[in-house]
Amino acid sequence: MMTGESNLSKLLAELTPQLHTGDYVFVSVEHRDSIPAGVAIGEFREEEGTTLILERSQADAFGLGYDFVAAWITLKVHSSLEAVGLTAAFSQALARQNISCNVVAGFYHDHIFVAKKDAEMAMKVLHGLANHHRS
Repeated sequence: MMTGESNLSKLLAELTPQLHTGDYVFVSVEHRDSIPAGVAIGEFREEEGTTLILERSQADAFGLGYDFVAAWITLKVHSSLEAVGLTAAFSQALARQNISCNVVAGFYHDHIFVAKKDAEMAMKVLHGLANHHRS
């Protein structure tokens, strides 16, 4: 099993953002078993309920309410879970353009959810960040 990159300069130079098609939403359910396994692309248990990240169409099909419709961007660089500064670097770059980001760290990649309306600009910012660190 590969451990992933932890050198911040290499991580930033190799960000390689990928924009997934579709609309994604965050919902909270009291009982996780109300949604079939495999429907959510992400989940996290909190005291108040279980947060699920779903395709918007799935949330609509199950009658689940949401406030935020997002675009999903995966950073294709294999980052170590112990890497320091990556989240800060890309979130600051996005914040400078007034783009909010919600980050989920997977074993291999970081996943960023931004408002759907900001997807194109977020991709430009992330490509610019990578290009800056490649030079």
